[in-house]
Amino acid sequence: MFWFDRADERVIFVDKRRETHTLPDISSRGGSRTIVINPDVLADFTALPFPDNRFSLVVLDPPHLARNGRESWMAKKYGTLGDNWREELTKGFSECFRVLKPDGTLIFKWNEDEISVQEILTLTPARPLFGSRYGRHFKSHWIVFTKPNNHSAQTR
Repeated sequence: MFWFDRADERVIFVDKRRETHTLPDISSRGGSRTIVINPDVLADFTALPFPDNRFSLVVLDPPHLARNGRESWMAKKYGTLGDNWREELTKGFSECFRVLKPDGTLIFKWNEDEISVQEILTLTPARPLFGSRYGRHFKSHWIVFTKPNNHSAQTR
């Protein structure tokens, strides 16, 4: 949703879904909107198929809905968290840091409509450097981490 050019060769888009949905949307011309999820790599963010220390920059934008219906427009567009979402997000953070090069940057995006960002940050030992809230109700966050050469230097 936030990439300026989804076909940019510098980007590898990973998602565990490859699907297309056409859903009613009264705000769209024609009364419907098509959602296309077509990742470059089909994989779950809890088990990334990349070697350690591969990327200088990783963007983690996991699903942030746990209670929204699995068939809802939001669920189709963004995905949903499972019942074990704490374990899922803990593994996801761990995987992102694993594939991140030392001194690399992890940018984490989260919307705390259902789960607070403070609760999510307890799922990683890494400390964020800074972040920014945005949106009409300031529930969305962009949070930046770096992976030091010695990962333990950034743990709590």
